[in-house]
Amino acid sequence: MNKLNVLLFCACLWATTATAQRIKGSDTVLPLTQKLAEAYIANHPGASVTVTGGGSGVGLSALNDHTTDIAMSSRSISFGEKMKLKQKKTEVDEIIIAYDALAVIVHPSNPVDKLTREQLEGIFRGKITDWEEVGGNKGKIVVYARETSSGTYEFFKESVLENKNYMSSVLSMPATGAVIQSVKQTKGAIGYVGLAYLNPQVKPIKVAYGNTGYYAPTVENSIEKKYPIVRPLYYYCNSSDREKVEGFIDFILSPAGQQIVRESGYIPVTNNP
Repeated sequence: MNKLNVLLFCACLWATTATAQRIKGSDTVLPLTQKLAEAYIANHPGASVTVTGGGSGVGLSALNDHTTDIAMSSRSISFGEKMKLKQKKTEVDEIIIAYDALAVIVHPSNPVDKLTREQLEGIFRGKITDWEEVGGNKGKIVVYARETSSGTYEFFKESVLENKNYMSSVLSMPATGAVIQSVKQTKGAIGYVGLAYLNPQVKPIKVAYGNTGYYAPTVENSIEKKYPIVRPLYYYCNSSDREKVEGFIDFILSPAGQQIVRESGYIPVTNNP
């Protein structure tokens, strides 16, 4: 069940309905939703949930086209997306299902282990181009980011770059896995991924905003409001279809669902950062 596209088939969402549930969108929310779907189906014989990724923008576009029942998003819905939905006279419900810390990663051999927000802004905007400028060994900084349809791309721009533009030569990756693979293979690389995606193949960087000190991206530091790059994760559904997806959403927000959130490396809504 670790593939990008997970198909979990059965006859119906609830024992009393004949409709399957489709979920699409954010790659950040994808592995969490996969685990939640598996747990939900295990406890609801006859349930059907189809989970696919593609990015937050892709999920919200599918919601507008009525080709998904739930759009997963790692950012809030944009004004333009709201207008498109309004044109179709569609109202949507927004549900925060968890929170996520965004980890800045480098190659494991990189001696740099901490950066300020200002240094990160300089790197991702192309103002700082050599690791020597931030206390590392001399060498070109290779910058990786998510593609523009990604909610992670938008959140990093808002939180770290303070809504300034990325450098024009940033290398855009289609999925989080591609960011990890690229950083793992490139000694001068830097990128960012959701906390749940961290693995020993890359090295997370401690980050400081202002004079608060440097903190590593962990669930504990995020809950304690020490690590600064934290965001809500959303489900969006058409208001008229809320009853169809209510059972699954209720499960996610239940103690059992939120325990899965915590065990999966995300931050429960009860620990709102």
